[in-house]
Formats: sequence, structure tokens, C-alpha cells
Amino acid sequence: MDNGTNKHPHRWLALTAMSLGTFMGLLDVTVVNVALPTMVRQFNTTFTSLQWVLNAYTLVYAVSLMIMSKLGDMYGRKKIFLGSLILFVVASAVNGMAPSLLVLDIGRGVQAIGGAGMNSLAMALVASNFEGRQRGTALGILGSVIGISSASGPLIGGYLVEHFGWPSIFYVNVPVGIITVIMTIIFVQETPSYGKNERVDLWGMVLSAAGLFSLIYGLITKESHPHWSWLELQVSGWLVAGLVLLVIFVVVESRLEQPMMNVAFFKKPHFIGTVVVAFALGAGIYSFNTFLTALMQNYIGYSAFDTGVRQLTISIWSLILGPLTGILGAKFPKKRLIGFSLLVGAMGFLVIANAVGPQVSFANLWPGMILIGITNGMVNPLLNTAGMEGVAPQEMGMASGLLNVFRQLGTTVGVVGFGLVQDTRYEQYLSAHLSSTGMPAKMADGIHSALVTAGPFSGHSIAWSAQLAKTPFAHAVRQVVIRAYDRGMSAVALCAAVVVVIGSVAALALMRNQVSADAQTDD
Repeated sequence: MDNGTNKHPHRWLALTAMSLGTFMGLLDVTVVNVALPTMVRQFNTTFTSLQWVLNAYTLVYAVSLMIMSKLGDMYGRKKIFLGSLILFVVASAVNGMAPSLLVLDIGRGVQAIGGAGMNSLAMALVASNFEGRQRGTALGILGSVIGISSASGPLIGGYLVEHFGWPSIFYVNVPVGIITVIMTIIFVQETPSYGKNERVDLWGMVLSAAGLFSLIYGLITKESHPHWSWLELQVSGWLVAGLVLLVIFVVVESRLEQPMMNVAFFKKPHFIGTVVVAFALGAGIYSFNTFLTALMQNYIGYSAFDTGVRQLTISIWSLILGPLTGILGAKFPKKRLIGFSLLVGAMGFLVIANAVGPQVSFANLWPGMILIGITNGMVNPLLNTAGMEGVAPQEMGMASGLLNVFRQLGTTVGVVGFGLVQDTRYEQYLSAHLSSTGMPAKMADGIHSALVTAGPFSGHSIAWSAQLAKTPFAHAVRQVVIRAYDRGMSAVALCAAVVVVIGSVAALALMRNQVSADAQTDD
């Protein structure tokens, strides 16, 4: 039934505002990576200390997604989106002026709350500002923005840091954010305040936040200490606490009349299929960007900006395919489009796994990167549309929030899990071949220990150090390090292929060919 939404003359400008907010919020998850070397010098600190500039955003972002989604459903998505946007802009300005690392860490956490509100509610706002086939097209465009934003960090961050310094990666959000605020106020239509007669589920908010925090903090701790056992109390304690808290959260929510999250979401095979795909997308594709960036910068030798330019091979497909997915999704079953698109990505990972070697260059990688880009460009927009199908208007914010939570959780799990796979293969090769370089045993043990401590991402800096260059074993050691890294990188690509295949099976087996009530409505 047409409620007049499609007669709103400025709906595409509203989509532009929501897309800008989503782009800024997701870009800031990755854009800081390229600025870390400059920040190390600016704050006279170490990479380990700076890790919380990244982790603070990741943690608070994931924890806030469901809470901001629920508040939007209850009190009006435009209000919460706008408040989140203003908070994000203010925090960005503070981060750019941060006089100390502590201020920057706190600012990043505050910024993440704003980013979570923008990203969790943009999808629901699009769904409520559009109807019929235009809704699919609009969600497809928003999915394109999601797809390109995560891959644009090295390109945009590299350019800004190189020409304007690290504060510019935060300052750039201020003018863009002000424009977005004005456009949101003028063009975005508000949704009803469905929670006028509801009580805020404080217990649900506390339990969901504590559970997600514990789970992701445990994964981050494991990532920071790859040689710790999973049974190490600092790791297992947080993970177990997170799982227990989330189980309690589900039990509590199932008994409340007005819960924060409707557990009936997870009784529907279709919705389960969409969140599994979201997890696979995060774990398989978005986390792989971290490893691909390290390969291109640390081992092939491209600058951050040059790496970002080459990664357009992946991200450009979101711009090309995103707007088309609305048309394709109306003509063909979304479950099949998503399922088979994920298999295309699996082939891309296999191509990269086969291409990685001592002489690898972009010429060897681009065919696989194109296939991964096609998957990203197809799946993200279709997933957004499929996730909204069959969802009551008052719960669209929570549905989009859950998709974002699983996508973010998948990214974190992928970075940690693939990192452990890479570390294992890397260390195995070093242990088996470093002794064959002709070095004295004591020297080989020392270099082995240093390489293992540095890990696959930074091992090249030791192999190409000035001290090692003075020895007759330098060339042999470098060849071993390169091959060790290649073994690990190939293993990561193969694992990513497995993850997206699992996502494909989930899409084809669990998702349904649903049609929303207004599916045939158009102008």
C-alpha cells in the first residue's frame, strides 16, 4: 500500500545524506591504519600503545549498534541518526586537536557511538523513506556505499596523511558532517516514535553491551597476543563471559513484554540466513582487506596511497553493481543471487592463493581482486534488502542493527582467526627452513625469535634491516622470510574461500524468496 512516501520529492537527496553518514562512519574503522606511523612519531609512543586508537573505535562501535538501533525504533530514527551524526562530527574535531593519546582514545570511543548510530539507522531510514522497487534500488545504493567505504581507507587516508598530516583524517569529517546534518534536517523524513508507550529495556541494553564488549575484547586480546593460548585466562575469561552474558540477554529478552530485541528474529530461517551471510561477508571479505593491504605495502612495496588506488579494483564494483542490484533483486531470487555471488568471491580467493609467491605483483593479483569486488558489490546491497523483508516497520532499526553487528563481529573474528592461521604457517616454514641458510645455530635461533615476535606483517623489516644486510646470510634469510609469508598468506586466502562458501550454503539453504507487502509499489 502506498502511504505517499514515494511522492516525497526529495527522497534521493535524503538517500545522499544517509549515504554520506554511513560512508564517514565505516571509513573511520579503517582510515586510521595508514596514519599510525605518523602518530607514533607525533605522540612519541609505540605501535602497541597506539593500538587502542583502532580498538576503541571497534569495541564501542560494535557495542553501540543494537542500542542505537533500538533507540531509533522507539523515539524516531531521524532524531537518533541526527544526534549520532552531530556527536560524530564533534568527536572528529576533538580527535584532530587531541593533545595526548588518552584524549584521542576517548575521542575515538565517543566517535564510535556516533558512527554506530549513523550506520545502524541509515538502512532503516532508507527502508522507511522508500517503497516498492525504489526501496530495493535505494538499499542497493546504500549497500554500495557500505562496500566501498571499508576498502577506501588506505586510499583516502594515505592521500590525507601524505599531504595534510594525520589530523586531517578527522578534520575532513567536519565539513562533510555539517553538510550531512543540514541535508538530513531538510530532506530526511522522520519515522513514527514507536516507543511512546514503551519502557526502555535497561537490562537488555546493559547485557547486550556487556556481552558484545567481553566477546570482542577477548578477540582483540588474542589478536594482540597471538602466541597466547586460547585457554589463557585473559583470553578465555573474556570470551566465556561474553557468551554467558549474551545467553542471559536472550533469556531475559524472551521473558519481557517490551524487550530491547525481539528474539523471534532468530526463529525465522530467512533472517538466520541473512545474519550468517553478514558474518561471512565480514569474516571473508572485509577482514581479508587487512591482509591484502599488508601484502601490498609491506612485501610488494607499494605506498599507502598506491595500495589504495590498486584496491579500487575491489571497491569500484560496489559503485558499478550496487544500483543494479535493485533491478536484479526484483527479477531473480535474492537467495540465489547472494549464494552464487559468494561463490564468485570464493574463486577470487583461490586465484589469489595461487598467485601469491616471491615475485607476486599487482598484475598477478588483480583477476582475483576483481572477482572479490564483484561479490562485495552484489552481496552487500542484496543483503540489505533481504534483511528488511518480512520485518515490521517498528523493528526495522533493530533488524539493520543486527545485520551490522554480525558483519562487524565477522570482521573481528576474521582478522583474529586468519591472523592465527597466517602466524602458524609462517612460523612453521621459518622453523623448517631458517637453519638451511648457513647461519650459525645461535644466530639462527636469535633471528628466528625476532621474526616470530615481529610476526608476518613486520617480519620484512627485520629481514631487510641494516644489521642483517652486513652478513653473508642476508639474501638467504630474506628468501626464507618471503616464502614463509607467502605460505601464510595463501592459507589466509584459502580460509577466506571456505568462509564465503559457508555463507553461500547458508544463503541457498536458509533464505527464502520473500516479497514485501509493497514490493510491487512504484511511482
